[in-house]
Amino acid sequence: MTATRTPACLYVVATPIGNPDDWSPRARQVLAEVSAIACEDTRHSGRLLQYFNIDNTLLAYHDHNERERTPELISRLQAGQSLALISDAGTPLVSDPGFRLVAAAQAAGISVVPVPGSCAAIAALSVAGLPSDRFMFEGFLPAKSSQRRQALQALAAETRTLIFYESPHRIVDSLADMAQVFGAGRTATFCRELTKTFETVRSAPLAALAEWVAIDPNQQKGEIVLVVAGQREAAEQPELAEQLLRRLLIELPVKQAAQIVADVFHLKKNALYEQAIRIQQADTPPD
Repeated sequence: MTATRTPACLYVVATPIGNPDDWSPRARQVLAEVSAIACEDTRHSGRLLQYFNIDNTLLAYHDHNERERTPELISRLQAGQSLALISDAGTPLVSDPGFRLVAAAQAAGISVVPVPGSCAAIAALSVAGLPSDRFMFEGFLPAKSSQRRQALQALAAETRTLIFYESPHRIVDSLADMAQVFGAGRTATFCRELTKTFETVRSAPLAALAEWVAIDPNQQKGEIVLVVAGQREAAEQPELAEQLLRRLLIELPVKQAAQIVADVFHLKKNALYEQAIRIQQADTPPD
């Protein structure tokens, strides 16, 4: 394989979020051939490169030094070197450092080339079962509870699907806050350790997810993405559930119809059973 490359170029290279087999041959070749690689953690990235037998210079570039280090990297690029930018996992700049370097390179007339690959937010969206034609990526919510609830309140009326990253030690509190602010019944998908050994994907109303995670310490570990239905989707669910229930009652017994709708919309079966009885009674003509 021959990579199409030019000198004095900054490559923005996605790395695996878990499974190393997701890494493309192009990405590995670019990292093997550039003059140096800017990364968040040289030890973490060093292990990844070693796994693929890539021997190259690693330069620490993270939240705490990007202002100071950006001019140095631009000087290298202006001197004709090619550089790559990677993060610890996934696509750089997506809740990771790098925008200052990319902006500075563009301002200096240096080519910036994406080498796409894994992104936890997009991977989670693809399996969430929620509308994906329009969505908002919000990254990490504020660590303090009052600020987190304030941020969620500002998003409560948002109709687009919402994507959040969350840390393991805050996931219980964040889910509880979401259930309180967005509503206990709003659908969300909890994604943990995507592409890794203990990958978890579970969709349910926010209140149910909050309870499940709170009582299971295993779900409070690893990398977590939350995908939450937008306000419109949440508001439309009862209406859609009733439409499906009415259609199923034409062909199926009450109990079976209620069970199917409960599974599809993550609603309580008993409440749907009672609703189905009311629908049947209303549709049954008097003797």
